[in-house]
Amino acid sequence: MDWIQETFLQPSAIQTVIVLSVICATGLALGKIKIAGISLGITFVFFAGILAGHLGIHVDREMIAFAQNAGLILFVYTLGLQVGPGFFSSFKKGGIKLNSIALALVLAGFIMAIGLHFITDIPLSEMMGLFSGAVTNTPMLGAAQQAVLHSAADGSAEEATRMALACAVTYPLGVVGMIAAIIILKSAFGGKRNRKISEPIKTYLAEYRVDNPAVFGKSIQEIRHAAGKQFVISRVWKNGRVIIPTSDTIIEKGERLLVISAQDDVEAIETLFGKRALTDWNKADIDWNAIDRNLISRRILITKPELNGVKLGSLRLRNLYGINITRINRAGIDLLASPQLRLQLGDTLTVVGETASVDNVVKILGNEEKRLNEPNLIAIFTGLALGVILGSIPLQIPGMSMPIKLGIAGGPIIIGILMGAFGPRFHITTYTTQSANLMLRQIGIVIYLAGLGLDAGEHFFETVFCTEGLVWVGIGLALTLVPVLIVGFIAGKFFKTRYAENVGMLCGSMANPMALNYANTTVDEDTPSVAYATVYPLSMFVRVILVQFVLILFS
Repeated sequence: MDWIQETFLQPSAIQTVIVLSVICATGLALGKIKIAGISLGITFVFFAGILAGHLGIHVDREMIAFAQNAGLILFVYTLGLQVGPGFFSSFKKGGIKLNSIALALVLAGFIMAIGLHFITDIPLSEMMGLFSGAVTNTPMLGAAQQAVLHSAADGSAEEATRMALACAVTYPLGVVGMIAAIIILKSAFGGKRNRKISEPIKTYLAEYRVDNPAVFGKSIQEIRHAAGKQFVISRVWKNGRVIIPTSDTIIEKGERLLVISAQDDVEAIETLFGKRALTDWNKADIDWNAIDRNLISRRILITKPELNGVKLGSLRLRNLYGINITRINRAGIDLLASPQLRLQLGDTLTVVGETASVDNVVKILGNEEKRLNEPNLIAIFTGLALGVILGSIPLQIPGMSMPIKLGIAGGPIIIGILMGAFGPRFHITTYTTQSANLMLRQIGIVIYLAGLGLDAGEHFFETVFCTEGLVWVGIGLALTLVPVLIVGFIAGKFFKTRYAENVGMLCGSMANPMALNYANTTVDEDTPSVAYATVYPLSMFVRVILVQFVLILFS
């Protein structure tokens, strides 16, 4: 029976895999438990690791360090890939306001943490650990630990362990404190539960009569180029019948158009063509659907790699096949089918036309779902390598005594965002199914949390139940509540941010999905989730980068 002792008790690669797997499985099972409808989810893996460390389970230090680092790198890179396509567009229109408020919250928390460091004499590394737990942001903790370890100072390994311990103490309070803040803000701004409010319509369909002499005798392509607005003319009433136009179709006086545009551009479209008719289709004097009796509508999936990053207009599908693209759906979001839109693998196009024409378009676009089930692993591993390399480059900042490194948290997330946002433009296939991306992220963060908890568990309980632990608890609760309530009240009172949007933004800037789940139960709309997604990428990125600046600048 010596093999049992060698396998389970003696530190080795095999024992490390077994211990981490048991911790992960136990934590994930516990994560399904809900108290008052709230669960900590995969965070239970962290506490399962703490319990294992407290029970005296020891593993090979180099193996656990490798597993932690690999898990963190995989998580932040795939997170960057996920948020990359919408990262830069989140700064448009209402996103600028929400991201500005979210950044104010991030900065307020850092300022408060630095101030408490000087007031309490708690080491800055420990304060950043407390802060990471208070904002429930383990990637931020990983970046902070890397900054400390790269300093090569004596005791840096011990500092990194103490940071993890501090994070473990305040993490549960980060969840509870955020939920308490939502309750307070609801009493101040929530009022009665709203009826379900649909999200603002992103596209608008209306009928227009051509009365503007400036467009008489011009093709749709010429009009679109001169207008500077994105719109799609899906039908034209010409010579007493409804036709599906092409880019070369000439628009004449008195003709009627069925136009799809962004809702914000409706007035501009009306100025361009002429008077807008009522959109009550039951009272319309033209049967716009008459032509549809001879047409079919099909949802076609883009699966051909060579179309990744290609502009829709360059395919000339309408001119060549006489079809009409009425909608493009990307990751659940409907986009306007404009000629300048760059297609991505996984986009779904709703195509209307004659059966033979639609079949030809299917051959061009692919529509072979099986192709998307095989992710481009070359892009994933290339991105991981580039991310780690970027994170290892020393950056000399004026006024700082030592160069800063983005580290294994900062470098991969930047490369992930850039690959997700711009990869298709360079015909780099970064598409993965949502389930595949989620699995990669979950595997990465779960392994990281298991190793983190195991490392911090040895002294966890003796720290919590002592004077130092109580001080940490109080500071952690303050770091959660004070910045959130201040910024939340300012956003609601002075910036007139709706309650549902406000709490979603606050949860996103605090990277707190558990609190978001609670926030969603307080309203009958999905606005909190939309606001969360709008600010989450930038807030996560800034926290990961800023914590390293703080540790180097003030240490």
